[in-house]
Amino acid sequence: MKRGIISTILFYLVIALPLWMFVVWFFWPKTKLVIAIVDKTVLFKTGQEHASLTWVLRNNKYSKTSKDLYKVGRDYFGFFPNKNKKYDLKGLERATDEDLEKLSRHSDMAYITDTYGIYSKEWYLAKNITERQRLLYGGLSPQDMAFLKKMKQKKKLIITEFNTFATPTSNTVARDFEQTFKIKWTGWVGKYFDSFDTVRNKELPRWLVENYKAQNNGKWPFKRSGIAFVSKSDKIVVLEYVNHLNGEVPYILTRKEGRDRYNIPKEMKYPFWFDIIQTSRSNKIISFYDLRVNDAGSKILADNNIPSQFPAIIEHYRNDYKFYYFCGDFADNPISQGGSYFKGISLFRKLFYNDDIAAERVSFFWEFYRPMINKILDDYDKDMKAEKE
Repeated sequence: MKRGIISTILFYLVIALPLWMFVVWFFWPKTKLVIAIVDKTVLFKTGQEHASLTWVLRNNKYSKTSKDLYKVGRDYFGFFPNKNKKYDLKGLERATDEDLEKLSRHSDMAYITDTYGIYSKEWYLAKNITERQRLLYGGLSPQDMAFLKKMKQKKKLIITEFNTFATPTSNTVARDFEQTFKIKWTGWVGKYFDSFDTVRNKELPRWLVENYKAQNNGKWPFKRSGIAFVSKSDKIVVLEYVNHLNGEVPYILTRKEGRDRYNIPKEMKYPFWFDIIQTSRSNKIISFYDLRVNDAGSKILADNNIPSQFPAIIEHYRNDYKFYYFCGDFADNPISQGGSYFKGISLFRKLFYNDDIAAERVSFFWEFYRPMINKILDDYDKDMKAEKE
């Protein structure tokens, strides 16, 4: 009898749990945090390139105003898709210096999530295209850079990500960014692919294969998974699992100090786009990529001046200014905004992904990006409040 009663109680508790999680979230107090989000690669209204950030902001009840929470399709600067192939450009390109000064005073922080941009065929055909295209809109602009400098001068938090100052950003603006924040792009980007078989993997970029073949006597000898590197001069380097790699996917490694501060794991697989960045000693490397190459893979990397370990998170959080560069497309994860309405949902995070699949990226959001951004925002909010006291 007692067992039946207990089972019934547990059943209703489980059924009611999502409701209670929503109720707790609904009544959770808002924290106003004005963030200037820049995303120039919003092909669809879902805004996947900054959706992970918006998820974290909504789940923690960070608000743009005293009342309004952030909305993924509204609260950013950049490319806004509309119906019937229409679009609006609401970036900072037309802003005057006075406009930028006002924005830098009004904003608590800046987050550049994606500047890669929108290209002609993918926009007009409404899908990702695997061949090279004409740029419609993109790149870090002089106005973006001027705004970041104003934020730096005001010692406000700046977070930037993969490709912020790489292609298609002009060389002049890219050099300005590098000098301002003491980092340098080596000219290489890379990504894990779960198959290099051109028959099986229809998502494999055609330009990647064609460029490699043009550079290697028409040969494309790869079938397995692995990592492809692309230089700014379009040189292609491929490391194939087993033949060149002992571990098929790149890993992000973090030392104990970084793990303790940001609540992130010792190692985390990262199967998406990354850039190879160098940094001066004025910045701090929190995490770094590890490519698990064998002797053959090590030789290929050495021949192309590509390191097997390089920064993943670069930090400069000091009294003079506050800056992060994530050397990967960290805010781009296939996450639904629906989960952000439930407080404590992270306790059930392992139900939402299968870590055995090398190419899945949901685990990165739950185990790495979400706790890291939570900690960065929480610490920064405390610092701002302390300065006002």
